[in-house]
Amino acid sequence: MQKIKFETKSEFRAYAKAKLCAVRNSYKRDKIVEKNILSLFSHLKIRSVLLYAPLPIESNINGVIATCRRRKYKVYVPFMEGVSFKMVKWRLPLSRKKFNIEEPKNSFAVKPKIDFAIVPVIGVDGAFKRIGFGKGMYDRFFESLVPKPPIAFVQKEFCMTQSLLSEEHDIAADIYLTPYQTIIKRGKNGLRVISGRRSCRSKRRCRIFHRKKDGSSKL
Repeated sequence: MQKIKFETKSEFRAYAKAKLCAVRNSYKRDKIVEKNILSLFSHLKIRSVLLYAPLPIESNINGVIATCRRRKYKVYVPFMEGVSFKMVKWRLPLSRKKFNIEEPKNSFAVKPKIDFAIVPVIGVDGAFKRIGFGKGMYDRFFESLVPKPPIAFVQKEFCMTQSLLSEEHDIAADIYLTPYQTIIKRGKNGLRVISGRRSCRSKRRCRIFHRKKDGSSKL
């Protein structure tokens, strides 16, 4: 875990962005992340998922999207609305919108229920919460989402700090997945670190969620 102390989100965000921009072998790293995400989905029997259209600094999960569609999963991605977003079905063509983000066409379907959410991050703080671009869109979206699905943060380079930089409304993850290191939040037992590429290849390791009576999931 990164031991440099940061005083503010913006300070850590700048550090993490520089680290991500300096990453080499992005293609190889993205393929490792893709393989681990798909393995996780298979073991958890995911059928409906929130993914994202990647920016250059983010882990490229286009291969995950393509595979999920071939497997007949219901694939949703963010569609920006004001200061937040809603979920729409992934479909081509995509249009480049605000903040250089690509989106499918708008959909007016009833709000779907998802089994899992894959969320890109710039970094993760000591509370296992997301440090993003600072727009707060994911925070507002998940605040209104019912039931709450398990969430995995993903990125192509490990960028985590012990510093507590997040606020109460910031979203937290159940899994933090990078190419060569994965961290699983295990309730009151703290964090479990898995190094190497074994992150989600074991059924036993992936049986970490259960549904509560309200339909939400927890570790």
